[in-house]
Amino acid sequence: MSFSDASAVTAISPHHYRARVPDGWQQGRGAFGGLVLGTLLRAIEADAPGRPTRTLAGDLCGPVEPGDADIRVVELRRGNNQTNVAATLTQRDVVLATATAVLSAPRAVAAPPFAPAAPPSSSWRDVPVMARDLAAVPRFTQHYDYRPLTAPFVRSSEPTIEGFIGEREPLGRLDAPAMIGRLDAWWPTLFALDGQPRPVATISFVAEILVDPATLAAEEPLRYRARLAALHDGFFVELRELWHGERVVALNQQTFAILR
Repeated sequence: MSFSDASAVTAISPHHYRARVPDGWQQGRGAFGGLVLGTLLRAIEADAPGRPTRTLAGDLCGPVEPGDADIRVVELRRGNNQTNVAATLTQRDVVLATATAVLSAPRAVAAPPFAPAAPPSSSWRDVPVMARDLAAVPRFTQHYDYRPLTAPFVRSSEPTIEGFIGEREPLGRLDAPAMIGRLDAWWPTLFALDGQPRPVATISFVAEILVDPATLAAEEPLRYRARLAALHDGFFVELRELWHGERVVALNQQTFAILR
């Protein structure tokens, strides 16, 4: 099943959507956060068409289990250029995830040139897909190809991760919900400090979509880079980036809780 199919929504009534959360996309008991937030964004974009997504901010309140989920969408404001939208996902009348998004058409304004320092040049074709034991990793990882440039699960004083990420089941078109999935699919940088996986959970997620994803080749992986930014009181924050060549195309900040 492709990410597009897994995150599909069906309109039930105005501003009310239903999703069928599929089995096989779990991280523990619930679906991984990238799928949950991507599904919320799918409903938001269906409810407020015509303007591309610029930002998505979400909270993951509890595990979203395989099965039906209801999504309610509220348009907070629609201006001349910008639309602000909120969405809530529930199962059995319990709120399990929320998201707000900013959608806006491109702004034809003059701006000075700016190009952030790009990762060292390399081709995803030169990096093999990581082999993994699906019995030992979250089930959703079966839907992604990981091409790591930093050794996975090896203790390091530099809590960073670099590599390439793409879907195993090719997409017909890369869109903002799929970009949310790619941003969330990699393991946390904390594992580079510990040298091994441990139970953690995303509690907040903020993403910036910097280019129209449809202008990128859906079948090509994107360069991924992440670094640990803070660690305190059993919580940590990391910053994630997706690159296409020398252009950063998406940014993400996540806050995680260390469960044990």
